[in-house]
Amino acid sequence: MPTTKHQHRLKANVINVTRALTLLFAAAPCFAQSDATVNLGAVVVTGHVPAVNESSETAPSQSSLSARSAQSVVGDQFIRNFTAPVADYTQALTMTPGVFTVSPNGIGLGDAKITIRGLSDSNAVFSFDGIPFNDTNGVSHHSWVFFPSQFLGGAVVDRSPGGASTVGQATFGGAVDLKSRVLEAEPRTSVTLSAGSWNTNLVGLEHETGQFGSDGKSNLLLNLQEMKSDGYQTYNLQDRKAASGKYQYEMSGGSTFTVFASYLNLKNNTPSIKGIGRSNYNAGDYISLLSGDPSQANYYGYNFYDITTDFVYAGISAMLDGGWKLEDKLYTYKYWNKQNYNNSATAINATSAIDKLNSYTTIGNLLRVSKESEMGTLRTGLWLDRADSYRFQIPSDPRTWVDSATPNFSETYTTTTLQPYVEYEFKFGKDLRVTPGVKWASYQQDFVHLQDNGGAVGPLGGVYSSATGKITGGAPSLANSIKYTDLMPSLDVHYMVRPDWSLYGQYAIGDQIPSTSVFDVKNALVSPAPNATKSTTVQIGTVWTTASLTLSGDIYHTKLDGAYTALSPDSAGNVGYVLSGTEINQGIEAEANFALGNGFSLYLNATLGSLKYDNGQWVAGAPSNTESIGLNYQRNNWLASFSANRVGPLYNDAKDGTHEAFLIDPVTIANLFVNYTIKKPAAFAKQLKLQFGVNNVFDSHAIVGIASATAGSSSAAPSAKDLLTIVPGRSVSLTATLDF
Repeated sequence: MPTTKHQHRLKANVINVTRALTLLFAAAPCFAQSDATVNLGAVVVTGHVPAVNESSETAPSQSSLSARSAQSVVGDQFIRNFTAPVADYTQALTMTPGVFTVSPNGIGLGDAKITIRGLSDSNAVFSFDGIPFNDTNGVSHHSWVFFPSQFLGGAVVDRSPGGASTVGQATFGGAVDLKSRVLEAEPRTSVTLSAGSWNTNLVGLEHETGQFGSDGKSNLLLNLQEMKSDGYQTYNLQDRKAASGKYQYEMSGGSTFTVFASYLNLKNNTPSIKGIGRSNYNAGDYISLLSGDPSQANYYGYNFYDITTDFVYAGISAMLDGGWKLEDKLYTYKYWNKQNYNNSATAINATSAIDKLNSYTTIGNLLRVSKESEMGTLRTGLWLDRADSYRFQIPSDPRTWVDSATPNFSETYTTTTLQPYVEYEFKFGKDLRVTPGVKWASYQQDFVHLQDNGGAVGPLGGVYSSATGKITGGAPSLANSIKYTDLMPSLDVHYMVRPDWSLYGQYAIGDQIPSTSVFDVKNALVSPAPNATKSTTVQIGTVWTTASLTLSGDIYHTKLDGAYTALSPDSAGNVGYVLSGTEINQGIEAEANFALGNGFSLYLNATLGSLKYDNGQWVAGAPSNTESIGLNYQRNNWLASFSANRVGPLYNDAKDGTHEAFLIDPVTIANLFVNYTIKKPAAFAKQLKLQFGVNNVFDSHAIVGIASATAGSSSAAPSAKDLLTIVPGRSVSLTATLDF
């Protein structure tokens, strides 16, 4: 039987990737030497850029007059000055309407997830510079190992399936596009030192070359950092090393060629289930998670991750003859998550732990082409993505990490995604734009499952002995395939009422690929197979921007397919899946940024909505309302912000799936950041920036969810054995950044 233990590194097709990147590099001079008319400017930024007003630089979030759906733009200044240096990308998004997140071990010290309009991040597309990225066994994202905040230059949050040109495997609930840093014209070297609560320390080095080379057409930004922390929770230690680089070359005529690369390695002692015991919480103990005693099942040495990721792309953007614009990005990224954890709260024995691997290598290309004319703008393109995955879980002895002979499951599979799209933005006069579009999505998955102990496909005709942990007979593996296809139309209308006021309306359909877990049944016999789930959104909105105010609001209604429910096997052993009804997500959102004068600005947002099943019960984790407020100050050498986020009441489900079993009370978290910049602190230095930051100013320890519910437990009769997700206590950081 093929081994499941050795490090079966994925066939990343490195040679082909290298050849493709070489071809793209080689193509750059061809664009430069062509006779095509090119006029792009030095920097190309995708997404909607907000209108500039007096307080735009410090605004946590704001919409744009050109927005065709409910969008919020987060700028570079907010990330640089009003988030902690150790933060992950989720902290850049928390001040946008309807979005919230929590990291129980502290900001940037855990795998945080965001919620948008009550839907988890597994229902949304996450992309980096327009390139979608996600896990391959289900559409989820890992903030602690992709794109720390210091790698980011902003973000665009679209709270809808988007138009036809929005690609990804989960346009179902929205889209978040993280932006790389904008390159600077002047050279700079920055050294950052940060120290904070729970022995959290970060050292960073950043070098910006400024424009260099022939006629200053090249530019390069390099970022290196190391972060270590004991974490808020006991023995939840973190050690993160990361590097990124971005190179941009402006070719003759203004075409741009861009290469981005990042690398990150994270080692930590986070357990698989991360909650705090209710009995501890009731006793005022908010931090007990792991133990330092090897005789205890929760010993930190029995729980650890070693995760490595990288993300690389090369892209060309050019204006060609006849009004055509070309944008093409070739990319590859890797996720290698080696996790070991004790799978029992009390036992330590030869099979109490799990030796786990979740890994994939993805290669793809995103091509976008557009053409402007007097009639309007044609946009078309093709996203092609192939991911090769290898996953296993094997019972193991936490004292020696000697594995059992047979895994709970072991599988390799390839996921091939193809999404062509076309849309046309018709011009009706100078103020009205109507954009119909359509996208076709194809998801092909080809699996090879190894024999297992019954945790997934089973022994494949063999006999598994629990006494020996071995399988006798049967097929060593089986292969199966599935293909999901969808057609998703969209239509939006955008009208400029006047130069500072726009209106939009949108109809859009999104989808989401099913999890690979649908085949974790005996012999992988699935019939009928599920389809990709769909969502249908209708919304209207408006944006108003003046020199001192940016105001936006929208009303939305979304009908979503519910999750799939597995049926009992039929006489042939097939397991079928049926939709568990539908869900309705509807509400109203607004955000505003006011310039108050004398350096002060005020940001506000609020959402009021509901996400419910057919029977009127709430979907777990969906709050009835959220609110944010931020008071910012920018004057001379000072930059300061005091902000607060409130998440209204929400429900969690019981262990048996009963809805509305636990009522989670409203939670409010406040943060404070004060920055002071000293110009020319020494002859050899350009400036020194000092930052004082406080997350969770009022030291809240509120419960925000049930990490693991005990059988029979509910708000009416809570069990002391429940595991809770709570807000990490107050943390303080002091950061110094010296620019040379």
